[in-house]
Amino acid sequence: MQAVLHAAALVPASIPSPVWSGFDIPLPWGSLRIHAYALCILAGIIAGLWLTSVRWAKRGAPEGSVWDIAIWAIPFGIIGGRLYHVVSSPDAYFGPGFDGTGDLSLIPQIQRGGLGIWGAVVLGAVGAWIGCRRSGVKLSAFVDAAAPGLLLAQAIGRWGNYFNQELFGGPTTLPWGLQVDPTNPNFPAGMPADTLFHPTFLYESLWNIVGVVILLALDRKFSFRRSRLFWLYAMYYTLGRVWIEAMRIDDAEQISLFGITTRLNVWTSLLVLAVSLLAFILLGLRKKTGEDTVYLPGREPAAVEGDADAEDDDAAEDRAEERDADARDGDRDGERDAEDREGDAVEGGRDAEKATVPAVRHSDSAVSDNESRDNLPVNTSGPDRASAQAVAAGEPNGGHDAAAAEPATGKTGRRAAGPVPETDATP
Repeated sequence: MQAVLHAAALVPASIPSPVWSGFDIPLPWGSLRIHAYALCILAGIIAGLWLTSVRWAKRGAPEGSVWDIAIWAIPFGIIGGRLYHVVSSPDAYFGPGFDGTGDLSLIPQIQRGGLGIWGAVVLGAVGAWIGCRRSGVKLSAFVDAAAPGLLLAQAIGRWGNYFNQELFGGPTTLPWGLQVDPTNPNFPAGMPADTLFHPTFLYESLWNIVGVVILLALDRKFSFRRSRLFWLYAMYYTLGRVWIEAMRIDDAEQISLFGITTRLNVWTSLLVLAVSLLAFILLGLRKKTGEDTVYLPGREPAAVEGDADAEDDDAAEDRAEERDADARDGDRDGERDAEDREGDAVEGGRDAEKATVPAVRHSDSAVSDNESRDNLPVNTSGPDRASAQAVAAGEPNGGHDAAAAEPATGKTGRRAAGPVPETDATP
């Protein structure tokens, strides 16, 4: 039991005030002060961009376009946030009642803190619109992808208020009360040094982290498009900002409406909440037209042509390979045809040589043929018999030379046999 009480005594009953608010970088002409507030803002921007880039890539957006948009949106957002803070808390810059007793040189000194979220959102949206137009994508698609990341960036950036010991709430006795250094200019005058205050930066940071989880879960279930998730983000954030803003005790512009006087940021949050709810409902009633795409009309080919060109390149390569194969086959066929023509030419040459050599009939074969014919009996009669006898006797017949009946002389020098003997046939 004593151990439990001892452990409970070690648990701090409050959030201590920060003992560190930044560091200095020595330079040849002095030093550069790096404020913890600026580091928190930077860490929030990096985390928000990381989450946005992951979601943006899943939407099929052009690679690297999130950074092209961010380089416009972030500077515009910082300028807008600072201007909104100056307008909503003008006393330090223009004096109470704009009496001119303020310090205008404090306006650009954002390291001291003071960035209004709604000025950052409005002017940051203008910068994002410029970046989206240059990248060929829709602003509505981008803000849907960026909504959870924007809430995450705010959750981390709010810790800058802790290191600056600013924008805290009223006094409290809760165990998570925030200690503020009594020597800090933001410590309320007339309060005891040990007074604890509501850590509104912590409330808003936790509220935003829960919102990130809710937005991601709802978007996964319903797949909100046409900026509906962004308006859902605006509703959620302003709903928390109304009660958190009402707890703060720092100096701010007070506005009276409907008999109620409260901070300008409270009225702004209520107005944004109503507008966001109306926009969310109206966009949900609109019918979907066309294909859901992140690209602006007429800019889709920039993302599709790459695939088409790749397919055309593949087809062109296939056609080139086919042409090469056909060319190789043609070369082979040409070689074979050439070989065939050469073979035909050789054969033709041989035939030509054969044709030019005169045919020589062997004498033996000639004699043999004549002898065989002479030995055949003549079975003709009448004029045919006379013709045969004339031919055999070497007499002319029908105007032909009798020498034509003589056989050709062979190598042996033998001549054909004598006349064919007459048969017993009577004329």
